[in-house]
Formats: sequence, C-alpha cells, structure tokens
Amino acid sequence: MYFAVLMILLHCPSLKAQDNVITINKVKLTVPSPKVKNGKSIELTCIVDISKSASFQIQHAFSFYKDDSPLYNTTSEQDRARYKIFPARFADSGSYKCSVEASGKSKSSNDLVVQVKGLSQPKLTALKTEVTEGEVVTLRCEEPEEKPPFIFLFYKISRNQQLQEKKKQELKENFASVEFPVEEGDRILHFHCIATVNSAVGFEKSEASNTTLVTVVEPFSHPKLTSKSPWNVTEGDRIDIVCTTILARKYEIEILIQKDRRILNSTRGQNSLTYSAIATVEDNGNYTCKVELGRVSKTTSMNLVVEELFAKPILTPSLTDLDENQRLSLWCHINGSPKANVSIIKRPPKNGTLLKTSSNFTIQVQVNDTGSYVCRAEIKGIIKESNPVQITVYAPVSEPVLSVANLSTEMVLGETLMLRCQSMSGTPPINYTLFRGNRLIHTITVFNNTYAEFRDKQTKLNNLREYRCEASNRHAYAKRSSYKMNITVIAPVRNISFGSSPHGEVEDGGYINFLCIVGEGSLPINFRIFKENEQKPLFNESKMETRVVWQKESFSKQDAGKYFCEASNRARATVRSNLLTVKVILASWQKGFIALFVLAVIAIAASGFWWYWHKKEKGKHPSMEMSGSTAATNSTSEKQASGQNHYTEFYPGPGYIEDSENPVKSADENKDSGENRHSRIEGSPDAT
Repeated sequence: MYFAVLMILLHCPSLKAQDNVITINKVKLTVPSPKVKNGKSIELTCIVDISKSASFQIQHAFSFYKDDSPLYNTTSEQDRARYKIFPARFADSGSYKCSVEASGKSKSSNDLVVQVKGLSQPKLTALKTEVTEGEVVTLRCEEPEEKPPFIFLFYKISRNQQLQEKKKQELKENFASVEFPVEEGDRILHFHCIATVNSAVGFEKSEASNTTLVTVVEPFSHPKLTSKSPWNVTEGDRIDIVCTTILARKYEIEILIQKDRRILNSTRGQNSLTYSAIATVEDNGNYTCKVELGRVSKTTSMNLVVEELFAKPILTPSLTDLDENQRLSLWCHINGSPKANVSIIKRPPKNGTLLKTSSNFTIQVQVNDTGSYVCRAEIKGIIKESNPVQITVYAPVSEPVLSVANLSTEMVLGETLMLRCQSMSGTPPINYTLFRGNRLIHTITVFNNTYAEFRDKQTKLNNLREYRCEASNRHAYAKRSSYKMNITVIAPVRNISFGSSPHGEVEDGGYINFLCIVGEGSLPINFRIFKENEQKPLFNESKMETRVVWQKESFSKQDAGKYFCEASNRARATVRSNLLTVKVILASWQKGFIALFVLAVIAIAASGFWWYWHKKEKGKHPSMEMSGSTAATNSTSEKQASGQNHYTEFYPGPGYIEDSENPVKSADENKDSGENRHSRIEGSPDAT
C-alpha cells in the first residue's frame, strides 16, 4: 500500500508537465518604414503568437538575421523583442527576418526588405596644401562609415573655373587616392569628391565632400626674350638674342632658344641664355625661348627680320648634257652686280673642288667631269651659293651584245624567250631596243651599268627567227647595233596515230607491219614502239619524217597483246598513242592439215561401216551364193555400184576446200579474204 502511494507521488510531476503544452502560431517582423534615410535608425520588432494549454510563463529565444546571416540574439518572457540599428548606413540595406524558439519548438518570420537611402558625406584630404608648378596634388577621399565597393569621383576646379574629373574604383577599401598635376598658370586650386555605390538593392550617390584648397607657388617667372641687335638688321651684322627668367628659389631649370624646330642654344641651372650669330637671310623668322622645370614649361617668342646684303648668285651653263670633248662654259651672275669674291666649285666631294676664282669657267669635258656645279660669292664675310647645276657628260655606247638567258638558241613553240642586251661602256641612261627581223618588239631604259632583259613569246612556227638589239644614249652619235642572232623554234610533237597491217589479227608465224604517224612536229622525230608492261622498246629510231613503218616477222602466240607508239623531238615532250590489240590466229597450212585429218577419219569410218553391212547381208542369203555366175556377177556389180555411191558421199573431191569455221565459201568470200591479206592501217587518236 505504501509502495503504491509512493509511485503516485513520483508520477505527479510528469502529469503536471504533460499539462504545459504550447504551439507557435505565427512569428512576424515589423519596421516603422521599409525605407530609411541614411543616418536615421532602423527599428526591428519581432512578435510571436503562441497558444498554451494553461497559464504559465515561457522563455522565448529571439534571433535576428540580415541576408540569412545572424545579426542579434536575445531571450525574453515577453512575446516580442526589438533590435535597433543607428545610425543606418547604405550597407544596412538588405533582407531581414527573425525566428523564435520556445519549449523546443521554433518558427521564423517572413523576409522583410529594408532600404537605406543615400550615402554619408565623404571626407577629402590633401597630402600637401602648397605645391609648386610641375608637382602633383595627392588627394584622399574616404567613406569611414560605409562599406565597399565604391566608385570615387574627384574634381579639380582651377582659377578659370575649368573642371577636371578623375574616377577611381575601390572594391575592398572605403577610401581611394588620386593625383592631379599642377599646370602652368595654376594658382589656387579647389578640390572635392563624391562617393557612389551600386549594389543589388540599388544605386546611391553621396553629397559632395568638404572642399580642400591648395595653393600653387610659381617656381620661375614667364621668360622674356630680347634682341641686342639694331632694329634694322642687315646681313653681316651681329645678332644677340637673350632669354631671361626670375626664380622664386634656386631650381635646376633648363632654358632653350630655338628657331622653328631647331634648338640654337641651351643651358641648365642658369636664369639667362644668349644666342649670337652673324646675320644672314636664313636668320629671318620666329625665335622662341622655352624654360622647363619638371612638367612645367613656359615660352615666349619674337620675330627677327634680316635685310639681304646681296642676292643669291645664279650659275648659267652653256649646256647640261654634253658629248665627250665638247666645250662647256659656266657664267656666274649676281643681281645688282655688287663687288664680290666669286668662285666656281664642282661637287662631289661634299666640300667641293675649287675650279676657278672667277665669274666664268670654260673646259673641254670628259666623262669624269660629270657632276654638280655651284657658284660661290662672298661679301663682308657673308657667303652665298647658287642653286646647283647638274652637268652630265656622255660617252658613246659600245656595240651591244645580245645573248639568251638560258644559253640555248633553240626554243619550244609557246614558250617565252628571254634575251639580254648590254653595252659594256656608255653613259647611262641607255635605251635598249629589241628587233625581231625588222619589227621593233620593245624598248627598255636602263639607268645603271647593267643589261636590259626582253621577253618574247614564241607563238608562230618559223624554223628560224632573227633577233638583234640596238643601244643608244644621249650622245649625239651614239646608236650601235648588235650582231644578229638566229633562234630556232621547235614545234612539239602532236596528234599521234598508231595502226598495223594486217589489222588486229596475224597468222601464227606470219609478219605484221606497225605504222606510227604524227600530225605535226619539228624534225627529226624519235619513234619508239612498245608492248604493254614492257620497259624496253621493241623499236627505237630517229627519222627525218613524220611517220615510220616497222615490220615484225615470225609473229607467235607469245607476241599477242597490246602495243603502243611514242614520239618525241627536241621539244622534250613525249606523246603516246592509244593501245592497239593484236591477236594470233592459225596459219592456212595448219587449217588445211586439220581439214585433211578430219576427212581421213570420216573415210575410214565409212569404209568400216560398209564392210560390216556387206558381211551381214552375205550371211542372211547363203543359197544365193550358189547361184549361177550371171546372177552372181550382176549382184556383185550392183553391190559395187552401191558401195561406190556410199564412199563418194563422205569423201570430199579433190576440188573441195574446207575451212574450219565455214566449210563452204563462195567466190566473193574468197575474194574478200584475199583483200584482207593486203596492208591496211586504221588511225587511232593519240594519247599524250
């Protein structure tokens, strides 16, 4: 009894536990607004709805998530829990949810999308707030409370309100740095930056950062370019062009003075530079002074006018193209006829060879007098030269030599003949002209001491073609002709035919005539006759004709087969005929022997049959053998007559001719057979 009471008491707690039953009906996540301005707060509230079997307290475990990642956990007996994000930044945009666990049971809310609008203001700093022209300004733009990725936009505003922009993408850091070069003329610079971000929840752009001021220090002043020469500069006067600048402090600057693209003078580490020269007309023009330091350069320009002291001399020749031993005269003239030192010079060499210190010069020219001539005049140290005059002295051409490029005077019809014509002496340019007979083919001009190469295609068959060439240059009497050259044109072999007599069939032991004919081709022609599949020709002969006949005697069965003919000449092209089939048949005496043998067999068989029949008849009538002589004689005579008729039926007469295929032939057939024994050739198309 006591044991039963004890067991009841032990089971009482489990009975009570079975009474505390719950179920989670719903979990909900709320926010005052799904769109929040950057810098404000995001207040998340997780509410749970639970049904219970009785009134008792329950511990609720609340968990908050952002983009499925744990964010915040708390425990409460209340049916709700709150989580606050302040200040809200763009990176806080995303999908939120919460879950609740109680008494071993759990449930989650639906996803709630929250978007934070805008970005916080970025912060801009400059590495240096005072820089020199030519240096760079290093800037850093930072978004300390935001998360990457970012695109930072940097802006530079110069004195003339010109705006420059640079863009920098940053994927891992919340800041970026760029450099802006300081240009010539920059004095006070303004900088600011903007941050942008683009993600799955949208695109946002921050407001402009703070403005940073950078002061620019000028390292040197704008250069000044002056001339110490008089205002009216004449050729022969001294000119001095000076460039100066002022340095803010000692810098390693570089100064250059240039005219057009040519640098006349330069210095480094100084604040002035001078260019000096004796003025000539070529010194007319624009001069520029340029001062450089690193990336900074400043320039200034001036124009200089130089009056001409005397005009450029003019050299006049009597002739520019002369024959050897002709007289050449040169005259030098200066407009205004000032008193000057005049000389005539020949080039090459580069510095020239002085021919005469005078305004005129005369010489009887040779080939080595070819060259460029100038007149040089000097007044007050100013030297001027005339434009060069090219003088060419022509030596006559020598007799040209005509040759064949491939060293052969035979050409195949249809091929191209290459001829070379060259004169070993003569002043170029030389004109070479090729003639075929009296017909001009082509003219080639050669500008150096080499040959002219002509091409002439052989399109017509002439056994001999006569060529010559002429050479000439600008020499008055220079036209020379080569010796005549004969070129043999060879026509290749074409249109080959092959036949035989008799045609196609030869009696065993008889002879056959093979005939090979070509339609065209230059003589001599080499003919060769082959049997198919044999390398060695049966017949090989060169003929001064377009046909050949070859007789083969004692033709046997081993000679039966297919034959063909080949023909070639000096054109080095071989043509081949089609195949001709030749069969071997029985000879006439062999056919006659076989016929006689057959007739003999037939006669023997007939005689035996008659003898057997006669003996049999004699046995059947023995009484008749005993009859009188008259009857016996008559009977014997009748039988003999009967036997002669039977023998004549199987034995051919002496005038009978038997053929193995046609035992009886008409007179016309015999005539045709005779004609077939005569020679007959049938042409066959050639096979090249």
